Amino acid sequence: MSRARRSDNWGFPRWGGYGSSRDAVQVRLCDRHGCTEAGTCPAPKSPNSPERWMFCQQHAAEYNQGWDYFAGLDAEEAAAREAEERQTHEGYKESAHYGWAGSGDGSRSRDELRALDVLGLTPDADFDEIRKAWRSKAKEVHPDVRPGDEDAAKAFQALQLAYEVLRQAEERREWKG
Repeated sequence: MSRARRSDNWGFPRWGGYGSSRDAVQVRLCDRHGCTEAGTCPAPKSPNSPERWMFCQQHAAEYNQGWDYFAGLDAEEAAAREAEERQTHEGYKESAHYGWAGSGDGSRSRDELRALDVLGLTPDADFDEIRKAWRSKAKEVHPDVRPGDEDAAKAFQALQLAYEVLRQAEERREWKG
């Protein structure tokens, strides 16, 4: 009776199949001369041709760097091709909601960005800048400084609300619970 043997598969990149078979899987290499990476990125051999090169990611990027997709087409044909591409590949477009919040690195919510606008700060302002801007603006429109001024009272309330939104966001970022 033969003993069970250990697997000789030591991890990734996994060149073997995922089924029960231990046979090697056929992997297409990059079409660039001398490259030993797997060719997973198709690139057209010529404009309007169905034939494709299969490059690794690095060589595909290098090949596509100077590629003019609309070469040899007049304005009408280029517009028709662009419309067709948009229709069939619209799902791959970056979602529009990424641009809704405006500028920033994506770490702040829309409410925080509005609060920063009220204080007149940039989206990358740290909390010390927020505190300084809030204090200086609040001193200008405080009801004790300008008694009876309705516009100043509304501006002070807006500043208070903006500071509260940013203070709570900062507490959520710092909490290590």
